[in-house]
Amino acid sequence: MNKNQKSINHYESISEEIKHLTNSLVRLKILATLYEQPLNMKDINKTTGLSYSSISSNMFSLELEEYIYREGNFYFISNVAKFYISNILELNNTIKLLNKFFNILDAHIVDMIPEESVAELYLLGKAILIESTEKDIYKTYNIIKHSLKEAGYLKSVLPFVHDEFNICINNLIDAKNSVDILVPESIEKNFKDALNLRNDCLNLSTFNNECNFLLVVTDKVMILGLFRNDGNFDQNRIITSKKEECIKWGENLFENFKNNINK
Repeated sequence: MNKNQKSINHYESISEEIKHLTNSLVRLKILATLYEQPLNMKDINKTTGLSYSSISSNMFSLELEEYIYREGNFYFISNVAKFYISNILELNNTIKLLNKFFNILDAHIVDMIPEESVAELYLLGKAILIESTEKDIYKTYNIIKHSLKEAGYLKSVLPFVHDEFNICINNLIDAKNSVDILVPESIEKNFKDALNLRNDCLNLSTFNNECNFLLVVTDKVMILGLFRNDGNFDQNRIITSKKEECIKWGENLFENFKNNINK
C-alpha cells in the first residue's frame, strides 16, 4: 500500500457521496469545470476534451442526482455539489500534506490527535518540517524556546519538563500574558514546583496519557512535535508555521484535545 492510499484510508471524514463522485473521473472532471463557472454543453466539451456522448450521459446522471441544474443552455453546479467538491479539494490537499510530512508521521504516535483536528489537517498546507542536524542538534528545542520568549499568549500541550521552557513560561506568567497548559498527570507536581502558580494568568490542566504530542501555540507561531512508536519524544523534528490558518489549526487542536480529556 503506497503513502497516498494510507492517507486516504486514514482520512475518516470522506462521505459516501464524495466517494461516489470520485469513482467517476468523467463526473469529477465535469463538476470541477462547472465549479469554476456555469457553462453550456459546447464549452464543457471544449474545456474538458470529453466527447459529447460521454458528457451527455454523465450530465443526465448528475442532473438526476441534483448535483447540477440547467438554466437555458447553461449548466450550474448545485450548492450540495460545491460542498462535496470543496471536501474533495481538502482531501487532495491533505494527501499532499501527509506525504510532505511523511518523515514525522511515519513510525510516530498520531492516534492521540483528535479526529476533528485530523479532518482539518489541510489547514497546515503552508507549514514546514524542521529537522535538527549534526551541526545543530538542539535546533528544534531552540525554535521552541525562541517562540516561547516571543509569545503574547500561550496554549500548550507539554508532555515533559524542560527547565529552559519553564523559565520562558514563568516570564510569560510574570508579564501577565495568558498561559493555558496541559501536562501529563505523572509530571504535574514537577510543573507545579517549577511554575508561578499564584498568578491568575496560568491555567494548568492534566491528562493521563504519557506518550502524546507536544503543541505550542502562540499569537505568532504553531509548533507540533510527536512521539516515536518506541515511546520516546522525537526531538529532531517539528512541524511549524507562522501562517494564520496554521495557528488556527493549532488552537483548534488544543481545544479539541482539552475537550476530549475533560469528557
